[in-house]
Amino acid sequence: MELYADPITVNCRKALAGLKLMGADYSLSKVDYFTGEHKSDAYMAINPNASLPAMKDGDLVLWESNAILQYAADKLGKSEFYPSDAAARADVNRWLLWEAASWFPSCYVYLVENCVKPLLGDTPDPAVLAGEQENFHKLAGILDARLSQHDWLCGDHPTIADIAVAAPMHLHAWAKLPLDEHPNLKRWMTERVEQLPCWKATHVGEGFVASEAA
Repeated sequence: MELYADPITVNCRKALAGLKLMGADYSLSKVDYFTGEHKSDAYMAINPNASLPAMKDGDLVLWESNAILQYAADKLGKSEFYPSDAAARADVNRWLLWEAASWFPSCYVYLVENCVKPLLGDTPDPAVLAGEQENFHKLAGILDARLSQHDWLCGDHPTIADIAVAAPMHLHAWAKLPLDEHPNLKRWMTERVEQLPCWKATHVGEGFVASEAA
């Protein structure tokens, strides 16, 4: 499996941490996000969406970070991270779809305003942040309620659902995500996800500096 990614981005961090969680054997081909390499003709021949990450495995070319984790888990027989039981798998799939459709877009508002804009010499727009606040708290409340009853999103150990849902929060302090109103969510992120070896190995710090390339 060859992963095309830039470790600093949300969805690439997700793919890298998820693959490490599963102990997957893969190679990394760096595609520089900030220089726009993901928009090059060479990369768009792999992923015409011009988005990161993508994966090649033999003749298979795969887009979408969640699909990459699902595929890797199935290929490697890692059912502890992506269950084969229909009901348990549906539970994981529910969170993967919800993350992509709802959670990522909400967290991304804070990431752009409080991380990307300052890095590029711009200033956050208070009106944009205020406009997202209600939606963010609604979504964070859903997670907080779930995590009030579970140590992990889908059972008693981490799965690819935890990695997927944590990824949009990976710079939560710098992005100034308002987590204090959601203590179970904050505890899960700081005391569980961030303590995982796979998460530590893919650390991204302020300024979008990755501690490791893979």
